[in-house]
Amino acid sequence: MLGRTVYLPWLFAATLAASPALVAAQDPFGEPAAEQETPAAEAPAAVDTDTDGGADPFAESGEESASGDEATSSLEDEYGFDPADAFASEEEPAERDPWEGFNRAVFRFNDTADRWVLKPVATSYRQITPIFMQTGIHNFFSNLGEITNIFNGALQWKWGQVGNDTGRFLVNSTVGLAGLFDVAKHMGMEAGDGEDFGQTLAVWGVPSGPYVVLPFMGPSTVRGVPAQAVDWYSNPVSYIDHDPTQYTFRGVDLIQTRAGLLQAETLLQGDRYLLIRDAYLQRRDYLVVDGEQEDDFGTEVDDDEYDF
Repeated sequence: MLGRTVYLPWLFAATLAASPALVAAQDPFGEPAAEQETPAAEAPAAVDTDTDGGADPFAESGEESASGDEATSSLEDEYGFDPADAFASEEEPAERDPWEGFNRAVFRFNDTADRWVLKPVATSYRQITPIFMQTGIHNFFSNLGEITNIFNGALQWKWGQVGNDTGRFLVNSTVGLAGLFDVAKHMGMEAGDGEDFGQTLAVWGVPSGPYVVLPFMGPSTVRGVPAQAVDWYSNPVSYIDHDPTQYTFRGVDLIQTRAGLLQAETLLQGDRYLLIRDAYLQRRDYLVVDGEQEDDFGTEVDDDEYDF
């Protein structure tokens, strides 16, 4: 989609913002409030989020709160393992982040800019704009994003996806009133995960390179940096000759996408830099292979082992 394709790195950076109130919010996996009434002498040390206005939003990975430890312990007691460790990639994300010191500094800069500028605007937009208008704006820019999807799908030789995306663009641009309504979805043409030139380079065999966080643009990889320039020119909005109109289109698209991420932002607990880095790298790997994962359990089954 357009917002994800053109602003994808910037939008990932936007999700990094979390107000102190959100950081101090109760962990949904934590213990019930009644069970946390422990005598002061026996209670473990915890971060005082009430007196300081919230835990430090720029806390590093080692500065974990007691609530985070309790959540991990609760998950291990319930499931018998730590989901974060069980589903971790064999290739450690830290090995793909040799410039972590620099990346964290840029991350803090982007996070501060988002907190004081983009997030307040997106919050106000979400509060005053009717839901049907937000849906229409989202559909409009998603429809424009099909052009980028078609372009990169053809470069990757994904003709089935190209046909689906082309059909979606034609139907939604006409019957859907310039894309305000996703009519194609009701005709069996579901939206894909999106294609960008970074994925195209990956299909062509270009390695991703180290993880990097760019000022204002957010998470990326060395491979993704030049790919953003190609995505910029494959965006139809780039060909609007009237600069104020083009900037308005881009601004509305960015604000709409940021507003749509406000709810997901509440899931960011603990070291947000690590969470966003790992999620970004795993998501990019998933998109490159179109979600096709190898079966780790094998295909051979001993019939004598099971009594059906």
